[in-house]
Amino acid sequence: MEETEEQGEVSFGDILKEFESHKPSREEPEAAPKGGKGAAKGSHTPPRRGTVAGVSGDWVLVDFGAKSEGVIPAADLQDAEGHLTVQRGDTFDIAITGRNNEGLVTLSRIKGARPRDWSALEAAFNNKEIVAGRVTGQVKGGFTVDVGARAFLPASRSGVRDAAEMEKLVGQEVRCRIIKFDVEDEDLVVDRRSVIEEEAHLARQNTLSTLEEGAIVRGTVRSLASYGAFVDLGGVDGLLHVGDISWSRVADPSKELTVGDVLDLKVLKLDRESGKISLGLKQMYPDPWEESTKTLAVGDRINGEVTRLTDFGAFVEVLPGVEGLIHVSEMSWIKRVQRPSDVVKKGERVDAVILKLDPAGRRLSLGLKQVLGNPWDTISERYPNGKIVEGKVTRLAKFGAFVEVEEGIDGLIHVSEFTNEKRIEHPSEVVKIGQIVRAVVLSADKDSKRLKLGMKQLEATSADQFLQETKVGDRVSGRVLQVRGNKVTVQLGEGVEGVCAVEEAAAASVPAAPPTGGSLAAQLAAAWKGTAKPVASANEPYREGQLRSFKIRAMDTASRRIELIPA
Repeated sequence: MEETEEQGEVSFGDILKEFESHKPSREEPEAAPKGGKGAAKGSHTPPRRGTVAGVSGDWVLVDFGAKSEGVIPAADLQDAEGHLTVQRGDTFDIAITGRNNEGLVTLSRIKGARPRDWSALEAAFNNKEIVAGRVTGQVKGGFTVDVGARAFLPASRSGVRDAAEMEKLVGQEVRCRIIKFDVEDEDLVVDRRSVIEEEAHLARQNTLSTLEEGAIVRGTVRSLASYGAFVDLGGVDGLLHVGDISWSRVADPSKELTVGDVLDLKVLKLDRESGKISLGLKQMYPDPWEESTKTLAVGDRINGEVTRLTDFGAFVEVLPGVEGLIHVSEMSWIKRVQRPSDVVKKGERVDAVILKLDPAGRRLSLGLKQVLGNPWDTISERYPNGKIVEGKVTRLAKFGAFVEVEEGIDGLIHVSEFTNEKRIEHPSEVVKIGQIVRAVVLSADKDSKRLKLGMKQLEATSADQFLQETKVGDRVSGRVLQVRGNKVTVQLGEGVEGVCAVEEAAAASVPAAPPTGGSLAAQLAAAWKGTAKPVASANEPYREGQLRSFKIRAMDTASRRIELIPA
């Protein structure tokens, strides 16, 4: 046996086989006489003695008679720190509790004195001593218990409540106190609940006396609640609050813990007077906020999971136990976000930029829009002055209409920029919400985030009409507006001008008398239709106010530029 133990843990079967090969042959002890009025006074049921034969894993092998072996769970023979309190050769009183799935007899150790006769029972009653007994059966109103004589244990004093627990109590060794002793009627009544409560109170006081704030303790999860878990520390319960289970946010303790889990915990707060103990599990691990200073920096681009949404923003876990807030104002450059759920969803992974990092205050500010870039930074390049755009009217105001030229970018058409034809009081006179319109970019300012548009610039003018009705090479008439060196500016109609390059010798800046014969418009119209002739001849010097003939040398429709040559 010693050689086997030196090789390490061995199977239970090996221990049993080796034990039986060395055990001397003995007769099975006679069964104890059954209790009754005739037997109770002069006889008793002596407890069996067991001898530790070996240990294998979670079981202790015990010899309790010739060819009789059984097992006791090692956990039942351990101290508070988990150390086995027995060794091979130790003897103690035992009781048979049943058989396990492998057919082996299961035993329990008797931890209290068992009276041997009625005088001993009477002494135990008078001294209010705790005695050991075995629950032999369940009867109406309670249980029968063998304490050296047959005794009655009321269900209300058994320490168990539901039917399932009562069934399990049969066959168990219990510690109890005799509360009724009648020799004449051989009536014994025992109480187990008060013993359990006393022992629990004593264990509680002992545990509380040894605990200190900051100490590391081991406990077993006894029950779970929405706000945390109650942990048995050995006769006293401590509360593991949901906020102290993990550095990461825990919404439901049952998803992190299970009843029966054995945990190493830190005592956070201790009140010996009230018996309240606060425990921490996450405190057994490094604080991730302290680690965040080593891995995170302002300006870093990170990826994380959206853990929860609020009215003011979204929380994103960037490291286990480290959450940052994306405020609604940091979700978009181009539109006002009313609900964070319009932009991100819980459980979604997003990219963000670190805006502020405060490990001491456990605060992390993140930006979502910074990942995409500000579209207003390049507004001037994308929308230069004069560019024609098309968009939908999104909003009307008394001073103008807003037109969406791209998602989130609205341009304003002021009431004065709608038409040249008439003065309007409200943009609804010209456009309506949802209408698609064309406009010209008048200005774009990234600093003020303003884009100004105009529609009247696209209306057909007299210059447009002139350019549509004439072509290069046509002969036209016009009035000389200005003569500067060899450059002559000519008015060809209302709002229509052309430029003619002439020899300096033919140019003069002497003003000429206004032509007669009606208005300029009428004269030019007559000249264009061929019903009137220019006043000045081709050989005369150019003077301001003259009406003369020209030929169109070139035209630029986009810039409305017309180049002329003398006719």
